This record gives sequence, structure tokens and C-alpha cells, in this order.
Amino acid sequence: MNKSTSLPLRVYALLMATLLLASCGFHLRGKADLPFDSMYIVGSPGFTTPLARAVRSGSKTRVTENSKEADVTLQILSETRERSILSLSSAGRVLELQLRYRVNFRLTDKAGKELIAPDQILLKRDLLYSDSDVLGKEQEEALLYRDMQSDAVNQVVRRLQVAQLNADAKDLR
Repeated sequence: MNKSTSLPLRVYALLMATLLLASCGFHLRGKADLPFDSMYIVGSPGFTTPLARAVRSGSKTRVTENSKEADVTLQILSETRERSILSLSSAGRVLELQLRYRVNFRLTDKAGKELIAPDQILLKRDLLYSDSDVLGKEQEEALLYRDMQSDAVNQVVRRLQVAQLNADAKDLR
């Protein structure tokens, strides 16, 4: 095959790949449309800091430092990390762990009316464990917790997007 015939094939392959990608419904996430202009976030700084960063960078909503200036208050009620043993070897050594990351939160408006009742996000990851690579497994565990935290932040933001809609739906009943 010479170079003159391979160029049209490359262009054709690129065109087909573009059409396939466009037809599958793929699109970038874009900005989150939160139904309020300002928000106050209270809770553990380990979770509220990345959450506030995600709200600031991914929406038009302003994160305030004072609850009186905010349209809504997001309370992070708890954030917990858990690990449990899934399996043991015949010698009684740990072979597999399950990591759990749990975030409880609620959203209220200025008057204290609940827009999102206390809710929970629970994420789980399984981890193969090895006594011979303890340091590496500790780093992998920390990475998995960081990934779960990032996922939980994104899930909270998505739930905030429909918060006002849920409150309006309850008022219509």
C-alpha cells in the first residue's frame, strides 16, 4: 500500500470514529445548574473544601462564609471511612478488604425548610491485600479513598441540581 492511498483511509477512519463517538451520546459534563445563587457549606473541612471547590468551578453558585448570606445551607452531617475483611487465607491472613466511604448530608433553605432530607452516599471498593507489600497496599488504599471522596463530591453536586425541583414537587401535591 502506498502513501497516497493510506491518507484517504486515515481520513475515512477518523471520520467514522468521530461519527461513532457523536452517535453514542457522549458529551462533556459542562457546568452544573444549581437552582440557587448562594450556598453555605458546613461540616468536616476534609470534605467541604473539595465540595466548595467543585461548586465554585462547576456552577454559577457562590459559596459564602456566612449562613445568613446564603440561599441554602448544606450540612455535611458525617463522613466516615470503614474497612472490613472480605476473605482470609487458610493460614488466617487477610486476602481481600472492602473499603467503604460514607457521607451523610442535608440541605435546608434560609427558613430552615428541608430541601433535601438527611441523605447518604455510600461507596464501596474491594482491595486485594498482601502482607509482602504493606506499604504499596496502604498507598493504594489512600488512593481509593481519595477516588471515592471525589466521586462522593460529584454525587452531592448532582443531587443538589435537583434539590429545588424535589421541593417544588412536594408543594404541588
